[in-house]
Amino acid sequence: MGERKVTVAAEVGLHARPAATFVQRAKKAPMDITVTKSYGSEKVNGKSILAIMALDVKQGETVVISAEGEGSEEVLDELAAIAAAP
Repeated sequence: MGERKVTVAAEVGLHARPAATFVQRAKKAPMDITVTKSYGSEKVNGKSILAIMALDVKQGETVVISAEGEGSEEVLDELAAIAAAP
């Protein structure tokens, strides 16, 4: 299983527009994608806008994005770039 650990840079955190952009890209992926605030906390569906927003990720917090399957490394790189964008 691949994963990326990313610090969220957007002023609004991973909410509203950044969350929508993240979910839109995640939904195009053929594999399951999970997001968690830190190791050991609850994993949520990366394709669900409500689940992502419920994480309440603020600017400067770190998330772990996970996916497994063919093409997952490319998808993870793209999702990490979205989450890390200011």
